[in-house]
Amino acid sequence: MHQSSMDKMKLFRDEYLSGEENKQLNFFDLGSMDVNGTYRSLFNSPKWNYVGLDMEPGPGVDLVLKKPYRWDSIKSASVDVVISGQAFEHIEYIWITMVEISRVLKPNGLCCLIAPSSGVEHKYPVDCWRIYPDGFSALAAFAQLEVLALSTQWNDIGYADGSDEWHDTMLVCKKPDFQGIVKLKSIMKNWLRLKAMQIGMS
Repeated sequence: MHQSSMDKMKLFRDEYLSGEENKQLNFFDLGSMDVNGTYRSLFNSPKWNYVGLDMEPGPGVDLVLKKPYRWDSIKSASVDVVISGQAFEHIEYIWITMVEISRVLKPNGLCCLIAPSSGVEHKYPVDCWRIYPDGFSALAAFAQLEVLALSTQWNDIGYADGSDEWHDTMLVCKKPDFQGIVKLKSIMKNWLRLKAMQIGMS
């Protein structure tokens, strides 16, 4: 995990979760395998339940997703915070993943995503995307998530590990706490989208 990504995730923690350390919160980290670092140390409060998700077993992985676009083992509205860094560029159908994130989040649950806007190709096993703010904004809108913060590190800062190369884009969003008929419509819309998109997906 390069340093610029760690700094951005720490900023999310400090700005949105400061003072929440005494609350029982469920954190899911999508793409958590410790290949070259992990966010786990940033979310190590004793009352925070941190679960690392990935497609294969390995260091930093607590739950292996049997199907990348159908998280049957995770209940709807069961997660307080979903984070993911340097994974979205390696997910082929990120719009499906975004709706699954929306499904598992509790109302008012938070999501923080970090992905590069530039940099060399680095397949793991594929390298599909570079994401600008408008791209993350569109994904959030598609999944009915409210954007709280959105930015790209356009300029070099001078990271010693060379992580300026990636010019990461960072999205912070929230699942709205819809009520009544609006809530029902939102659930049905995402359910229908997921079912339609998951057809034929492994």
